[in-house]
Amino acid sequence: MKLSLPVRKKVRIEMLPLIDIVFLLLVFFIYAMLSMAIHRGLPVDLPSSRSAVAEPGDLLTITIKADGALFVDRQPVTLDGLPALLTELSRGNSEQGVLLFADRKLSYDQFYKVLEKVQSAGLSRISMQADSGKGSMP
Repeated sequence: MKLSLPVRKKVRIEMLPLIDIVFLLLVFFIYAMLSMAIHRGLPVDLPSSRSAVAEPGDLLTITIKADGALFVDRQPVTLDGLPALLTELSRGNSEQGVLLFADRKLSYDQFYKVLEKVQSAGLSRISMQADSGKGSMP
């Protein structure tokens, strides 16, 4: 007499749910790192640009408000005192990057005066910031 025993299936670890969990964790950590980005500038109404990209790194932040008020890393400064402060903060490093946040209502004249002062401090890596999410360009 032959007895039929139940066939035991081999235990398997399914890979698809494991891959889903790994990608979910990856997305979570990417969003967590993006939310921790340090922005030391003051809120201003930035101009729009379709190709605006954020630059990572330890950079000096210069903010120019619509009324011409000037700030370096949230510290108020005069236009004449800007080169000395930038030289001090960059510690003579000509490769120091600068993020320039200028209000869209600021005149070109005031904007270029600030650019000239930044360049006179020996800094040439200047990134002008724009808002990528507002409106459309003509």
